[in-house]
Amino acid sequence: MPKTAMVLAAGLGTRMRPLTDSVPKPLVPLVGKPLISHVLDRIAAAGVAEAVVNVHHMADQIEAHLAGRVHPSIVISDERDMLLDTGGGVVHALPKLGNAPFFIHNSDSVWIEGVNPCLGQMAQAWDADVMDTLLLLAPVSATLGYDGRGDFAMDTKGLVRRPEQGESVPFVFTGVSIAHPHLFEEAPDGKFSMNVLWDRAIDAGRVYGVRHEGLWMHVGTPDAVRAAEERLRREHA
Repeated sequence: MPKTAMVLAAGLGTRMRPLTDSVPKPLVPLVGKPLISHVLDRIAAAGVAEAVVNVHHMADQIEAHLAGRVHPSIVISDERDMLLDTGGGVVHALPKLGNAPFFIHNSDSVWIEGVNPCLGQMAQAWDADVMDTLLLLAPVSATLGYDGRGDFAMDTKGLVRRPEQGESVPFVFTGVSIAHPHLFEEAPDGKFSMNVLWDRAIDAGRVYGVRHEGLWMHVGTPDAVRAAEERLRREHA
């Protein structure tokens, strides 16, 4: 199990308005608990000791919310001066993440577990000899709030590829991955997306996936928050 996670919490949350008019997206409540707290609780339950959280938009609110957190312990990666996107944000935080493989986890990725906890499945599947990154992928048919044509295809060994032009593929990225620091060698400077590094690693045959066995919820709009809350309450009941 990786002992460190990078939690991406610096985005502007524009699609979540008006819920994000006065609070940053990671602090939008879901069944009474901020989105980022759902994420950190899951990370802590998996045995991850430290979370590096990047901040930009309404950064002071996020820092204040995390100030008393001890499981996992919190390290802030400050992007107040410039929003660096997913890839640039991780590169900026690399000195805090260490030399071992680590989780990268969106602060709004929420799901209902299947038989086995997803983060444990990922840790068991991780193989640094053949992987630069391992993506948690949900079947499009087992998602809530997602209406796209999929992000990736995956073969029986877990090797991941992008869709061909016009192709619908069966898996959507859940916002969770394990990455080796090797993935970021010769990465671009400044602001860039993780997709830049994934495409390079896919071409090298170094990107694999793990199938999500439960229900993944795409919580990107106020309507999606309400739908996720309804489903979580039903699950709890």
